[in-house]
Amino acid sequence: MEQPQLGRYVIQSEIGRGAMGVVYKAMDSVLERVVAVKTVNMALERDHADKYEARFYQEARAAGGLNHPNIVTVYDAGKAGDVVYMAMEYIEGVELRALIGEGRQLGVAQALSIAAQVAEGLGYAHERGVVHRDIKPANIMVVASGPVKITDFGIARMRASADLTQTGVMLGSPKYMSPEQVIGKRADHRSDLFSLGVILYETLVGAAPFNGENVTALMYQIVNFAPPAPSAVNPAVPQMLDYIAAKMLAKPIEERYQDARELARDLRECERQLAAPAAVSVPPRSAAALASGTQPQLVDTRAQTVLLAHTSNRTREADKLPEELASAPARGVAPSFDSVEATQRLAVLTGATVPGALVARETATQAIRSLPRASGRGWRRRDWLLVGGAALCGLIVARAIVKRDGSRGET
Repeated sequence: MEQPQLGRYVIQSEIGRGAMGVVYKAMDSVLERVVAVKTVNMALERDHADKYEARFYQEARAAGGLNHPNIVTVYDAGKAGDVVYMAMEYIEGVELRALIGEGRQLGVAQALSIAAQVAEGLGYAHERGVVHRDIKPANIMVVASGPVKITDFGIARMRASADLTQTGVMLGSPKYMSPEQVIGKRADHRSDLFSLGVILYETLVGAAPFNGENVTALMYQIVNFAPPAPSAVNPAVPQMLDYIAAKMLAKPIEERYQDARELARDLRECERQLAAPAAVSVPPRSAAALASGTQPQLVDTRAQTVLLAHTSNRTREADKLPEELASAPARGVAPSFDSVEATQRLAVLTGATVPGALVARETATQAIRSLPRASGRGWRRRDWLLVGGAALCGLIVARAIVKRDGSRGET
């Protein structure tokens, strides 16, 4: 039986299936190399086929211009009948989704390495004007003896152009959406970083930071809730990583990391500190639990989820944060660290009380700047007596000197 073919690519097997099409393992008959061929059936989008096809080629060109170790390389794009396809690098690895399925968590070092590599790949793409907009575990390939790879750059931006599929289901992955995507605002490169923050949290804890019985409840949590610090659930997580995760998951986009390269540097610094002998301080009970395969659950601790009294388009007024929050430094984190959510997590770590109704309108840096300087209180009674006594003594001494000089003149 003759094998099916798309252009010069001979289909060998199906390796994946998504909302927009199928991914095949195929052989490039010209260069004789194995490739992955992602297809989109335009017959399913009769009303918008021309628009989708034009966008497909546009995004294929954008993805094809990305050449980075942490991004899957796109080789070619074409069309056969009603099917448009994109030929790309074939990866011998597994999706991150498979590694963290059923509540499994990764080791802190592995989770850090994966997040840092994804951040480095995103930084390269963002610098060239390419935004993914659908960062999720299914789009991250983990290779046993090679770099982590981000997939689906070409398809993701095309998906973002429409709100609904032909079946009326929302496109994208609600679990990993940023607050601005949830409320219908345009997503930019900082949305990718929020999605990566959700993934990092999930790999560390074994559970997503936001959950809901339905899509509506999930989206409400994404916009309004701050999850517990990762270390409150997994004691092996270092404090610095709590800060980094908090900034990645900041609700207001301006308080998030503004640059994926900056995020990657912080993750690498945390990785370096974790590898240093002095940084290894996992409690014995936690180490035993991890060794035995015990999976932590989101339990009822003092790190309760805090309902934020604001949304992404909140108004910002002047409120003071507790002094414990204002004075705690974010050691080792990038100088621009300045996140309300990070401050709230810091409150949990330090044991400070943050009322549930507190509207956190000051960031950590602003709170530090607002600390009282030198005291400007009025003089007390003791102060006046001391000054008056000193003045009186001065007068007595002065009179004695005048009398002495006068008696000398008479003689």
